[in-house]
Amino acid sequence: MPGGPRGLPDRPNLRFLKLEAKRRHADGEFVALHDAQLAIAREHGLANWSELKRLIEPHSHAVGQLRWIVERFRDASEPGWTAPAPRELREHFEERFLAAVPGLVRDLTRASPVLSDELVSITLADPYEARAELAELAVHLATEPAAPYRVTGLVVMPVSKPIADERITGGAPARSSGNRPAPAGLTELAGQLADEFGVPALALAGADPAAQGQAGLASWVVTRGWADMDRAEPLRPEQPFSAPGISLVVTATAVLRLVADGRCGLDDRANTKLRTLRLADDAITIRDLLASVSGVNDPDWLIDDVVPDLVSLLGPVAACDGRRGVFRPSNAGAGVLGQIVEDITGTPYAAAMTELVLTPLGMRASRFPASTAGIGDVVTGYATTRENTFEPAKPAVCTIQAAGGLWSTAADIARLGTGWAALLPAELAREALTPQLTAPGDDPGNGVLPGFGWLLSTGGDSTAMIAGALPGATAGLFIRVRDHRAFVILASRLMPLDDIDRQARPLWFS
Repeated sequence: MPGGPRGLPDRPNLRFLKLEAKRRHADGEFVALHDAQLAIAREHGLANWSELKRLIEPHSHAVGQLRWIVERFRDASEPGWTAPAPRELREHFEERFLAAVPGLVRDLTRASPVLSDELVSITLADPYEARAELAELAVHLATEPAAPYRVTGLVVMPVSKPIADERITGGAPARSSGNRPAPAGLTELAGQLADEFGVPALALAGADPAAQGQAGLASWVVTRGWADMDRAEPLRPEQPFSAPGISLVVTATAVLRLVADGRCGLDDRANTKLRTLRLADDAITIRDLLASVSGVNDPDWLIDDVVPDLVSLLGPVAACDGRRGVFRPSNAGAGVLGQIVEDITGTPYAAAMTELVLTPLGMRASRFPASTAGIGDVVTGYATTRENTFEPAKPAVCTIQAAGGLWSTAADIARLGTGWAALLPAELAREALTPQLTAPGDDPGNGVLPGFGWLLSTGGDSTAMIAGALPGATAGLFIRVRDHRAFVILASRLMPLDDIDRQARPLWFS
């Protein structure tokens, strides 16, 4: 037993132990993978791998709920399967979650072909939170902190993993630009991350508002991969990506500029400012919409060839079946904020964002195209096939521009992260980065609380973040609250960003 017995970490991670076993097997230390797993279990003082799994996973209520979902829905495509009745659903899902996700049973039923008896790996398991890989999916589930431990949050995305596509590994070299060098080791790390997680095009960027000089904002960009794999076109740092989710910060900043100018108030009822449609819940305020606690129903229709008007998506009276005051990110809520800007200014959304945010921040490469015809020369997005290779994702625009319609470069998004607060009075900018849930029981329990357009971390060095994903694109923007140093991740496929963020951001935020 190399190294002798060793204790498990405070939060043991079965995925990393499996990877260690595979590595030691590949290095020739053990003849079979089973032997490597057995050795690792014994190094931790356990008789076998099964005991190690039971030690790590057993007391997690979150894992238990995840297993129930898998077992209950895996046969949904089979004849005679019966969907859970409302009473059964309420036994496993918190009622506010059910109200916020009215299509839950439909979505889980559609996922039945990829559900299986065994979770591929539990990457994080504590009593109330689980991260797991299931077939081709990465799942993040959270539960209540007290009995009956019902599900309060569920996010499902494609697994980040190496793709058997020779165009990825050893492909286009990493490139860099900017007026300051990227952190030491980050250029090499970008290449490793693109290979490890199967990213056709990856851009990382950072900016530091405290280091302004004659050259302007101190910033850097590192890119790795292909702007278009079929044309063998290497990714250039100045090329725009689809940046879903980041749109919300642009929208929120525009709304806050109107608040600063006295054209609306945070606690104004939204219906008093809306002219094109109205909300079914007349009590919803602009503050509720900014903090994602409005309860406005999301539409099913989120991507298309052309951006429709909001009434076509939500109706003349937008339904608000979610519980007001409960944090639930809402694309429709962002859309209503965008509509408020349009109705107050009398200017179409894209033009209003350009005037209020993009131009003042020098985001010259950023835009909100109204159709696929207006996208232009951008990074091609990709989807994975059943053969574990890439194919181009169908070009599309987000039907709610205020939630996911931005196309931008990594450098421009870094400018947004460092500069948005300078467009506002200092007190209002501070309030935007102040948690908007303070009542007991309001904390969503997933380590973040809502600000105005931002999600705020609840532990360690305070960080504000926003991320989003659409077919063929994932984007994340992070700022360190104390100094607004910004970090950006852009990827040309739908994928979780957690592992990339965890490895890359510390090199810039340290």
